[in-house]
Amino acid sequence: MMVTDSTQLPPPVGAGVYNVYTGIELGGAAGTAVPTAAQLGLEPPRFCAACGRKMIVQVRPDGWWAKCSRHGSVDSTDLDLYR
Repeated sequence: MMVTDSTQLPPPVGAGVYNVYTGIELGGAAGTAVPTAAQLGLEPPRFCAACGRKMIVQVRPDGWWAKCSRHGSVDSTDLDLYR
């Protein structure tokens, strides 16, 4: 996991230019919309926040992992520190 600071999320799901659920560039009203399932915590991120590429996502009974071809992987268990 590529975390530079203990308060920052890793690049695939951290602060970036793209919405991690829709892949739309942030800044406009359409880019900030979050699907209802994601708001409820039922949907893993599908797009990289840093580059907007579609990630490989595997959902498991205890969570999920997602991998961007450019920015690496992130696992839902790694994000428990930020909840």
